[in-house]
Amino acid sequence: MKPPRVRANLPARPKAAWRQALGGQAFREGHGAEWIAAAWLMLKGYQILGFRLRTRGVEIDILARQGKTAVVVEVKHRTTIEAALSALDRIQLQRLRDAGAALLRQRPSLAGLQLRIDIVALAPGRIPRHRRNL
Repeated sequence: MKPPRVRANLPARPKAAWRQALGGQAFREGHGAEWIAAAWLMLKGYQILGFRLRTRGVEIDILARQGKTAVVVEVKHRTTIEAALSALDRIQLQRLRDAGAALLRQRPSLAGLQLRIDIVALAPGRIPRHRRNL
């Protein structure tokens, strides 16, 4: 019987250059979409409290405030508005609710605010669509 191969001290295999380029492009497009969504929300009277907030494995794209409501906003950018709106599944929605609730408990400045989950859907050449209270 052969001894098991040990890969200790070997460098990690680098990603293919094309894969890195696509990942970087998606990353930049995602950040651009978040800025567009934030501008759209500010035009509607929301106060932006934060971007890309990390909580236990979940990233909140935008945290905003409207009156006495803290709004966790998920930003989806797809080729069509319909695809963007349908890109948020029940599991991700529940994770966003849990992350938002944890954020309200952890930050004294957010104490007493109600929590709401929204989505801003973006598509090239289309006006953003904001769907509230998912």
